Amino acid sequence: MRKVGGLLVFTLVAFLMLGAGHAFAKAPYHIGIVTGTVSQSEDDLRGAERLIQEYGDAAKGGMIQHITYPDNFMQEMETTISQIVGLADDPMMKAIIVNQAIPGTTEAFRRVKEKRPDILCFAGEAHEDPGVIESSADLAINVHNIYRGYLIPLAAKKMGATDFVHISFPRHMSYELLSRRRNIMEAACNDLGLKFHFETAPDPVSDVGVAGAQQFILEKVPAWLQKYGKNTAFFCTNDAHTEPLIRQIVAYGGYFVEADLPSPLMGYPGALGIDLSAEKGDFQAITKKIEQVLKEKGASGRLGTWVYSYGYTTTAGLGELAKRIIDGKAKISLDDLVACYEKFTPGATWNCGYYVDLNTGIKKTNHMLVYEDTYVFGKGFLEMTKVKVPDKYLKIK
Repeated sequence: MRKVGGLLVFTLVAFLMLGAGHAFAKAPYHIGIVTGTVSQSEDDLRGAERLIQEYGDAAKGGMIQHITYPDNFMQEMETTISQIVGLADDPMMKAIIVNQAIPGTTEAFRRVKEKRPDILCFAGEAHEDPGVIESSADLAINVHNIYRGYLIPLAAKKMGATDFVHISFPRHMSYELLSRRRNIMEAACNDLGLKFHFETAPDPVSDVGVAGAQQFILEKVPAWLQKYGKNTAFFCTNDAHTEPLIRQIVAYGGYFVEADLPSPLMGYPGALGIDLSAEKGDFQAITKKIEQVLKEKGASGRLGTWVYSYGYTTTAGLGELAKRIIDGKAKISLDDLVACYEKFTPGATWNCGYYVDLNTGIKKTNHMLVYEDTYVFGKGFLEMTKVKVPDKYLKIK
């Protein structure tokens, strides 16, 4: 495991040039970026826009060709596959990045490689099983939920928690990585002196729907705080639960380290009733605005996030890594990946490691797990990327 320091500060020159109708010099090659739509994966899409801002739109002589897959991608998998494979018809295409790498990405990459073995294929936040996506992707990325199983309880203790509540439901607990993270969290809590509690909440895709699942959280958080105490930290595995959880923690007490896939846009705007349209895409400004509201509500030091969206940074970072590899300035490595992520996240640090198959013990050098330092509103960074995670937690199933 390696971490690379060094942060880059950017000017607005590229943006202003685009705004002024500047035409980029014709790019020597193209990089294809595939994301969800604004309604499904806004942060992922904003990362593609960031790359276009810097390297230009392929349709206008620039480098980046961005397409989106259907919102109902599970029902339109063949359409999604065809869209990805279609990028390989461009003779100037040198790399294809899919973020999030939804089901069907493996098959799409396999077909791309059959047509154009020279094209780099990168999968951001792979949804398919590790052994599946690794079979066709040159590089697959996932958030480091194994390390976070230890780091999130440790952060909770640093924030002042004495108890830790993990909120989920059977469907999520049937997923190997989510179940494994939960078990690591329990072991970590026991070792760190935190009392671990597991609470079941309704699945938003069940009959109660999102509204019913959110209402359950709104009603239960005050009761849980009364049961476990004001110094209880909460973690939920589902995005729909995040907003009501944050709202009630702000109102009644407790701690919230970070979301399942952390971003200042995950839960906070809705929970706090904040309009962030003026700050769109500026994660430092977004964080500052949220921080001010939390201070005004007396919740300073009790809630955290990753300052920069994981989805945004993964799209931009993988695009940058592909460019540097094509230009002969980087290779597929932990150091180069972190350097590309940190290019787009001034002030924040990242760390990463290789995925290791728990059954075979084999390290997969084309599958990397990443995480960003935790930022606590009103307190600052906790420097979690500097923490050495004990090996014992990596072996927990």
